[in-house]
Amino acid sequence: MSDQHWTVYLSGEIHTDWRDEISAGATAAGLPVSFVSAVTDHASSDDCGVDILGAEDSSFWHDHKGAKVNAIRTRTQIARADLAVIRFGDKYRQWNAAFDAGYATALGKPVITLHDPSLTHPLKEVDGAALAVAETPAQVVRLLKYVIDGAL
Repeated sequence: MSDQHWTVYLSGEIHTDWRDEISAGATAAGLPVSFVSAVTDHASSDDCGVDILGAEDSSFWHDHKGAKVNAIRTRTQIARADLAVIRFGDKYRQWNAAFDAGYATALGKPVITLHDPSLTHPLKEVDGAALAVAETPAQVVRLLKYVIDGAL
């Protein structure tokens, strides 16, 4: 067992419980891990900029302001993390997740992507930068166990 406590950034798709599955699996495996992520409440994430800094007349500037405020959180958490898990779902385009993958890679953070096999072709460049490509949250937990403990 590793004496190091790991911080793992979970990025991407917010419409399923994949974060909870990974967290529960890591807890069950007794891994010394803390998980951090972007704000997963869609309305709060979209509206944080205008709610905190004031209304905008145009939807572009509304979204732009929210994206910038959210970037303060995500960039800081990625920079502090030991590695990042980036989840791509098939229902929505997760441009922010693609940015997070690129940002983490640029910082030298190991990246694990997580997605359905049907997305392998569209995500080939993102997967090419990842050090592992998983298809299920259970595989991510097994990857974490191996990386942290060196045990299969």
